[in-house]
Amino acid sequence: MGAAQTGTGKTAAFVLPIIQKILRHASNSASPARHPIRALVLTPTRELAVQVAENAANYSKHTDLRAAVVYGGVDMKEQVAILRNGIEILIATPGRLLDHIGSKVANLSQVEILVLDEADRMLDMGFLPDLQRIINLIPAQRQTLLFSATFSPEIKKLAQSYLRTPVTVEVARQNAAADTVKQVVHMVSSSDKQRAIVKVLENRTRQGLSRQCIIFTNSRLGCAKLARALERDGIKAGAIHGDKSQGERTLTLDAFKSGVIEVLVATDVAARGLDIPDMPCVINHELPYNAEDFIHRIGRTGRAGSTGDAIALVDASEKRLLDDIEKLMKRKLDIKPLPEGMAAPSRAPSSSSSSSSSKHSSAAPAKMSDPFFYKPYEPTATVQSSESAKPEVKKVGITPAKPAVGALLGGFKKK
Repeated sequence: MGAAQTGTGKTAAFVLPIIQKILRHASNSASPARHPIRALVLTPTRELAVQVAENAANYSKHTDLRAAVVYGGVDMKEQVAILRNGIEILIATPGRLLDHIGSKVANLSQVEILVLDEADRMLDMGFLPDLQRIINLIPAQRQTLLFSATFSPEIKKLAQSYLRTPVTVEVARQNAAADTVKQVVHMVSSSDKQRAIVKVLENRTRQGLSRQCIIFTNSRLGCAKLARALERDGIKAGAIHGDKSQGERTLTLDAFKSGVIEVLVATDVAARGLDIPDMPCVINHELPYNAEDFIHRIGRTGRAGSTGDAIALVDASEKRLLDDIEKLMKRKLDIKPLPEGMAAPSRAPSSSSSSSSSKHSSAAPAKMSDPFFYKPYEPTATVQSSESAKPEVKKVGITPAKPAVGALLGGFKKK
């Protein structure tokens, strides 16, 4: 079981040893029989699977080993052709792998190494049935590795059913963000959060910092609405969530990487595996319901030794979520006023808060004037009318292209 902070190189930590271990099986033969699957890497999201596959291909390019990736949301024909030609390293999402196994295209009878990447999510109850079916097809004599940035006691206990005499390797304190990420909390009422984002970005511009950032929301509907609202405020924004098609996600992500859009609004579908070098800032428009997801969200910045800012906009009604995050991370997050002294309510200190946090006065939960973000499936007449009045947003400078490896974003489970 390997635990390390996000962006510190966990992928290399298992891909490089895998290549070294199975290199003895490398063959330049064209026969598929000489290239059975020796190592299987399972990931919870399509984008993470693509990223791991990119690394595996780069690390093994001077060997005769073959690596490939299979995931849902795209046509199976190309994947079938690759599998039939034979590969040694297969990276896959569970659902699509079971499809290929059912079609008798993928054979796991010679797998020597099994890796569960982002194991805390892989062992989530939603993945257990598929995961168990796959494990039953793999030889009992194998090496099994679990990697993640977060390991709760419950997940550790559950992992024992998949591991024998496991060794835990931790290179940093559990459930902690990288030291290169500077974290700050702004207490903001839900109705002011959009305006607060604009102020934060304007303040970063005045400081000479990049406006590029990823903004996380909890719902697909909220993600789309916030992106449109930021566009009306003159900020080039795009949205990525589970309801977007594969082509739309690819175009949006490519536009973000190229600078055509400055702000990427996303759900937790982008919280794991999305690796954009030198990402300067991550903003939590809403705190996630799962504290572990907060660590993965802010892990999109401060990667590979770079520095980054993680900003959380917290409404008084989200106090319990903030307390859960601080409890998991075993630290208090800095609470600071918004740029230009924009008024915001203070957080009431919990009973376990340190004396340093007692200076923040308590505040009663503010009335949420915008019910959308907290009741996304109960839109009011006001919300509906504003939706119909929104101007059409034209995408400029984005030319449809065949999705490139590494630019595919999606999730095995919709968020």
